[in-house]
Amino acid sequence: MNKPEITQAMINAYDEYTHLTLDRRNFMDKLTKLAGSAGAAAVIAPMLAANKASAEMIAADDTRVVAKDVTYPGGAGEMKGYLVEPKDASGKLGAVIVIHENRGLNPHIRDVARRMALEGFIALAPDFLSPQGGTPENEDKAREMFSTLDRPATVANAEATLTYLSKLDNSNGKVGVIGFCWGGGLVNDFAVASPDLRAGVAYYGAQPKAADVPGIKAALMLHYAGLDDRINAGIDAYKKALQDNGKDFQIFVYDGVNHAFNNDTSAARYDKKAADLAWSRTVEFLKKNLA
Repeated sequence: MNKPEITQAMINAYDEYTHLTLDRRNFMDKLTKLAGSAGAAAVIAPMLAANKASAEMIAADDTRVVAKDVTYPGGAGEMKGYLVEPKDASGKLGAVIVIHENRGLNPHIRDVARRMALEGFIALAPDFLSPQGGTPENEDKAREMFSTLDRPATVANAEATLTYLSKLDNSNGKVGVIGFCWGGGLVNDFAVASPDLRAGVAYYGAQPKAADVPGIKAALMLHYAGLDDRINAGIDAYKKALQDNGKDFQIFVYDGVNHAFNNDTSAARYDKKAADLAWSRTVEFLKKNLA
């Protein structure tokens, strides 16, 4: 069987399903019409979704890092997360919070945390579904759980994560954050609320209200996908508010790529060229601000 063609309309339908409707039956009906048959839709659907089996660029047992699951105090309860540090690092290090998409703390985000540790940072990927018992195996269930999270409480858990990282023995006390999709939106809200956050990197994240921008203290780097009309609709207002309030920020829009272009586990949406460029910019930015 030839590899099926994945069209932009199919990608848009998947984005609508995962971020707006959470209605899998309706999504599969749309995909069947777009693909021409139920059989073709069944083949295409996994290519649009993330594949846990391909989630590792850095193996979980890579000897260059020390990784462990941790529990620490949240804003109003216990938080769980995945802490990774470069092995045999000399001196104190900057720390980076790695915030997951609306699928929770999955193998892909754990892998991103290991990649960040190999860049010379202490990396902690919190599970922001901790208040609900943690990330479930079923991604559809995880997405449903996100709709019930209390946003102020979630931001408070991000601030508690910053406090935890800043007090680790090998931390230099400077903490940044990187987030993707849902996590990118949380980066923006976290930056609005936190006086201690040094740097924030948001990948295709929803923007905060313009009226809240004056509260931002952190330097920001904002990555957007050129084809991501839903999220990109808020760029201009956010950019103007950042400029008007004299904030330290950079915005990059990667032409011709889709939402989630950094997620290498999604065959249909991953774009290696854009992902590699955005990552190199991110690492340079975080090293500058967390040194």
